[in-house]
Amino acid sequence: MATFLDTTDLNHDTHFTFGHILLQMTTHSFSVQVYYEDTDHSGVVYHANYLKYFERAREHLLGIAELVALFENDGIGFVVYRADLTYKKGAQFGDHVRIETTVEQESPFRLIFHQVAKLDANDSLLVNGLIELVCVDRDRKLIRLPQVVLEKLRLGS
Repeated sequence: MATFLDTTDLNHDTHFTFGHILLQMTTHSFSVQVYYEDTDHSGVVYHANYLKYFERAREHLLGIAELVALFENDGIGFVVYRADLTYKKGAQFGDHVRIETTVEQESPFRLIFHQVAKLDANDSLLVNGLIELVCVDRDRKLIRLPQVVLEKLRLGS
């Protein structure tokens, strides 16, 4: 069963006019091996799997242990507010794909992850993605981005 975020408060952050803040100066890179299970009947990566690849890259960027602790100790989790993907070319079974990620803070409530999937063999662009995340508490109410996350992204670690 899907759970949805109450986004009524999200539109109230328009009074923050400081613009986008680039949080991570270097590009984070994450490698993915394409397995047979990732492909569709034509042998090309099923389109929805790129969302999974992008999610894994974001988790590694933010730190899996840190995300678990943030949820278990503070009741804070991330949810996707918006996802926009453009598919250029499909990876195939056996390919090695590199997910490159940069992050911007759009407001005190929202992060924008610019993510691309590239074929390792020749650096060709496969998918271009823009994923917007917000934080929610245990009751799925919108909250400000945690300072610990913003500091981690600013340090690029």
